Amino acid sequence: MKTLTHLICEKRSYQREFASHHHEFGQFLFPLQGSLDIKTKWQEINLNSEHCFYLPPKLEHDYRSMDRNEFLILDIPSTYLPEHTENMHLQLDNQWSAIRYLLLEEAKSQDNPSALANLARYVVSKLQTSNPASNDYIHNHFKEPITLDTLAKIEHYHPVYYSSWFKKRTGKSVKNYITELRMNEAKTLLVSTSWSISRISEEVGFENSSSFTRWFRNSEGVAPQKYRILKNG
Repeated sequence: MKTLTHLICEKRSYQREFASHHHEFGQFLFPLQGSLDIKTKWQEINLNSEHCFYLPPKLEHDYRSMDRNEFLILDIPSTYLPEHTENMHLQLDNQWSAIRYLLLEEAKSQDNPSALANLARYVVSKLQTSNPASNDYIHNHFKEPITLDTLAKIEHYHPVYYSSWFKKRTGKSVKNYITELRMNEAKTLLVSTSWSISRISEEVGFENSSSFTRWFRNSEGVAPQKYRILKNG
């Protein structure tokens, strides 16, 4: 197992044949050219220019690239990391693209270790506050039907593993998590709008108001209209 005592930020390329290893440090991979196939016990990813990927310490993984490739790699000693981190497949949005640019500049110069250290600490802090892509999907689509398969595919997990992974991360099952979001939205609309029960039921994803009313009463002990009256006085 490879160990690391200092930060490393550099460009690397990978071979066509699968290699396998794990290491004591964390690692960020930012695609610059081409793509990289990464396999873990529960995950298979083709890492391309639209995403970046974080590998935590001690995670066994296979990797290869089938095309011409170049990646910006940040190896992070465990001293920079919290006790437990998990692998994250992240959309390369404006913030992560800016981070990649800054890391590229540091990789070119290599003359300011303190700047790289500060940047690495920022990367780690952002990692801890970043939501998995499937979590963002749930918050954007909870009013619509969402399948476990859809969420698992977003994270490149097997559905069975995704269920346990999600519950470990949030403390709730996928079903309960979505139900809570829908209920909170329904309560907000009941109190803050004069919308009809029918319109609110449609807004939070029910086909008809009777199903919504039954669901709401079973959860809260009162019908939606009664809840509105009680909360609005």
